[in-house]
Amino acid sequence: MKQKLIVIVGPTAVGKTALSIQVAKRFGGEVISGDSMQIYRGLDIGTAKVTETEKEGVPHHMIDIVEPDQSFSVADFQQAVDQSIQTLSNQAKLPIIAGGTGLYIQSVIYGYLFSDNRRSEDFQKLIQEEIERDGIDNVYKRLERVDPEQARKIHPNNKRRLIRALEVYDRTGLTMTAYQSSQQQESVYDFRIIGLEMDRQLLYQRINQRVDMMIDQGLLAEVERLYQAGLEDCQSMRGIGYKEIIPYLKGEQTLEEATELLKRNSRRFAKRQFTWFKNKMPVDWYSITPETKHKVFQNILSDLEGFFAKR
Repeated sequence: MKQKLIVIVGPTAVGKTALSIQVAKRFGGEVISGDSMQIYRGLDIGTAKVTETEKEGVPHHMIDIVEPDQSFSVADFQQAVDQSIQTLSNQAKLPIIAGGTGLYIQSVIYGYLFSDNRRSEDFQKLIQEEIERDGIDNVYKRLERVDPEQARKIHPNNKRRLIRALEVYDRTGLTMTAYQSSQQQESVYDFRIIGLEMDRQLLYQRINQRVDMMIDQGLLAEVERLYQAGLEDCQSMRGIGYKEIIPYLKGEQTLEEATELLKRNSRRFAKRQFTWFKNKMPVDWYSITPETKHKVFQNILSDLEGFFAKR
C-alpha cells in the first residue's frame, strides 16, 4: 500500500500553519514544511517561520536545516522530504506537508527525477558570461530556437529561468517542455491535497498586516545581520522579505518605500501561488474567512476522516 500523505497548500497568510497543527493533532501526524525559504537558519521573521508556541507541541520538519550561505535545489528538497516521510512512516506517524512552494511540493508528490539534472555551476557561469558579453537578447533567442514553448513562458529579462531552461537542454538533451512532460503523473503516495482560499481583498489586507507585524518584530535587524555577514548575493537572500529591505539598508530607499515594495511583492506572490496550485495540482479547495475559520477547519477534519475510512 502507498504511504498516506496530507498536503495543505494555498497563498501566503491564508492559515495553512494553523490547519496543519489541527490535522496533526487529530490524526497523529507531524508537519513537514513545504516552504523553500524556511529551510534556512536565521531567516525567521521574513519567512513567517512557525514559532514554538504556534507548534502547540507538534514536531516540525524541514525547518532550519541549512545555513543561509548554502544553495538548496528542488532535488535537494525532494530528497530530504522523502526521507522525512519515510521516517514518519516507520514511526506510524502521518506526514503532513504544509507550505506554498508549488514546484517543490509537486516534485515530492509525483517523485520527479532529478538525478541527471543537477545544477551545473560551470554551465551557469558560462551563460552568465555570455549574457554580459553579448547581451541577454542573444541568449533568449537561442532559447526561442531550442524550446519556443518555454520561451513564451519566460520573460526575456528573467535570467535565472532562462539559464535554467538552457541548462536542462544542455544536461539532458531534452527541452524543459519535454522534460517536464516526461515526468510521471502517477503519485508515489496516497495523497490528499487541501487548499485554503480567501477573498482576494481580505487576503491582501492580511498580507499587509503581516508585513507591518514583521517590521514590528524586528525584520530590519534580521536582514541587516544577514547583509552585514556578506550574504546579499546568496540564494537565501533572494526571497521575498529580504531582497526588498536591502535597498533601504543601502540608503537607496526610504523605509516606507521598502515596506510598500514588500507588501506589493507579497501580494503578487500570493496571486501567483494561487494560480499555480489551481492549474497544476488536484486540490480540494475550501474558502475561509477569520469568522468561518473554525467551522471550515472542522469540515476539513471531517472530510479527512472520510478520506482515511475509504482507504
